[in-house]
Amino acid sequence: MALSTNEIRAAAERLHQAEKTKVQIRQLSLDHPAITVADAYAIQKAWIEIKVGEGRIVRGHKIGLTSKAMQSQLGIDEPDSGVLLDDMFFADGGIVPTDRFIATRIEAELAFVIKHRLEGPHCTIFDVLNATDFVVPALEILDTRVQRIDPETKAARKIHDTIADNAANAGIVLGGRPIRPLDADLRWIGALASRNGQLEETGLAAGVLNHPATAVAWLANKIAPQGLALEPGQIVLAGSFIRAIECRKGDTIQADYGPYGAVSCYFG
Repeated sequence: MALSTNEIRAAAERLHQAEKTKVQIRQLSLDHPAITVADAYAIQKAWIEIKVGEGRIVRGHKIGLTSKAMQSQLGIDEPDSGVLLDDMFFADGGIVPTDRFIATRIEAELAFVIKHRLEGPHCTIFDVLNATDFVVPALEILDTRVQRIDPETKAARKIHDTIADNAANAGIVLGGRPIRPLDADLRWIGALASRNGQLEETGLAAGVLNHPATAVAWLANKIAPQGLALEPGQIVLAGSFIRAIECRKGDTIQADYGPYGAVSCYFG
């Protein structure tokens, strides 16, 4: 790791302040050119600790950058992950307060509800399916507390910035029809994502590492060296299979999962 403990803590506090004030910060990768992925996860962890210290409760995890196209674009060869907290959950069909966020986008994915403790380092897709209670349609609300493009250098944010920024996670909406993990071929579950009644994006869950449960297995293996596991009752967002849709105040977003129902929210 290239950053000191003090630098990691300071970066976490800057992200926390950015979220509270709705003012984005400069890219951490510009302030710390030697930053590593390990540093970025350490910043994320420090930020989550600040939030837990304020009373937030860890409810699960999110997985991002699961498509090969996005990984190639960012020069990485694996997904990233973030943490879901209790104040990130919004009701299906409910109002999402736009003023809580800076620059909202939304993605369609599948969420895994964990039934039995799932741990690495040798977790497989079969372990995930055996440990999952339900799979449910979901929307993930994204936000960015870090500038996407630096106004001076025009540099785009790097993977380190995204990871430190809790993998851009900001909210989650669960809906549709819960599915037992072996009652459907999860790869072939698709979504039609619309904004204000206009179809914006479509995709199949196979876009997530060929099977969304593969992403969950990756996460269990990734966090194992820290002594962590996916715990019963936790929610795991397996990764989006559509491109992110930009959202503004007044937008209604709906993802139609066909026989598995629909999930929606309104940005008020």
